[in-house]
Amino acid sequence: MAALQEFFLVWFPLVVQSGMHLVFISCLAGKRLKLGYCGGYLLLACTMQSYLLSIAGMLLALCLLARFPLGLKWSVSGVAALLSVYVSQVSFGMVNSLESILFPALVGRDVLFLLVILATLLALALCGGCYWLLLQKLSLGDTVYRPDLWLLLLPSLFLFTAELYILQTAYAYLAPGPSEPGKHLLLFLLQVLGLVVLLCTLYAYQRVCAGLEAQQALSALTLAAQAQKNYVSEASLRYEKTRSFRHDLKNHLSVLDGLLQTGAVEEARAYLDKLEATASALSFPIQTGEAAVDTLLGEKLTLARDCEIETTVSLVLPRDGTVDALDWCVIFANALDNAVQASLLVEGRRTLSLRGERQGDFYHLDFENACLPGPMPPLGVGLSNIKAVAEKYHGAMLAEKEDTRFRLNVLLNISEQPDDSSRQSH
Repeated sequence: MAALQEFFLVWFPLVVQSGMHLVFISCLAGKRLKLGYCGGYLLLACTMQSYLLSIAGMLLALCLLARFPLGLKWSVSGVAALLSVYVSQVSFGMVNSLESILFPALVGRDVLFLLVILATLLALALCGGCYWLLLQKLSLGDTVYRPDLWLLLLPSLFLFTAELYILQTAYAYLAPGPSEPGKHLLLFLLQVLGLVVLLCTLYAYQRVCAGLEAQQALSALTLAAQAQKNYVSEASLRYEKTRSFRHDLKNHLSVLDGLLQTGAVEEARAYLDKLEATASALSFPIQTGEAAVDTLLGEKLTLARDCEIETTVSLVLPRDGTVDALDWCVIFANALDNAVQASLLVEGRRTLSLRGERQGDFYHLDFENACLPGPMPPLGVGLSNIKAVAEKYHGAMLAEKEDTRFRLNVLLNISEQPDDSSRQSH
């Protein structure tokens, strides 16, 4: 009977609690721990005899597991370890408070052992629920928009220390004695308040991170929009110059006719060469019918060729004006910038192809470029902007990677105009 009690009251909750630590840490980091590390941590938790030594060992082991196998920063690892151990301790601490209020009258009765087991299961369930809540409020796998994460160490450390003090002074062991329900109820409420404070702190931190992420995305969109406006202005200026050149074309022809009539062939040839150079400077290397897109494509493809990237373009844009010129520029600018940047990392042959064609009520764009081997990179701001444009026109975007080739497909529904609200978002 004593061995059974020791198993259910000591070893069972310890092993389950340690396993929950590992699951919580891996979910928080968005990665999976190897089985060998999990076994080592469970062995460490089971061999520690002293309570304080066991807590310190758990904290250190979890911090090291988060830092090295999972690859998190030291500040992130410290926060993850503290949160993991604190939640399990406060869960058992709250249940201990309830036990101390309800169980003293049952000391010496056979039903006490069963109720203590149920209380242990309740503590484990409460711990799992708290872990789930924390995972809804915080994710440490991507720390791009998580500045000064070490600041979370201060409230986490304070709450952890306070809970450790409560457990050591009030619930280090259960023994028969006079019940103090008021004291234990107060301790229960303090522990609940500590857990609520932690959740509120994490929620506030998450909102700050979301605000910074939105601000950075807005800045990127603002810069992109400004760049597209510059392309539109440049294209308009080029077309004005072309219009002026065409207006003066009759005068140029008259000058050439006069030179030829006087027999000044060399002067006429030189004059014609100047006219040809002027016409070439005004023309677009890629002509789609959209002035802004022609300007942008000319600049991006010239940059690609200067970087020794082989370019192939087969593109005919719809001329019904369904897609706004700025939206075309958002797609082409971001897609080509990403393609050029990825191609520059490749040694050897660099290629970039762009194809676009109408398919019934839809318009399909296909970008393909060389890239380094490896996993699919996360969706960046550029691709997010393209996806937003595709969704604006009730279409879709698909990015896929196969070995050393990256392919981006954009599908736009050009059978109907987008909503006015979505028009104003770009």
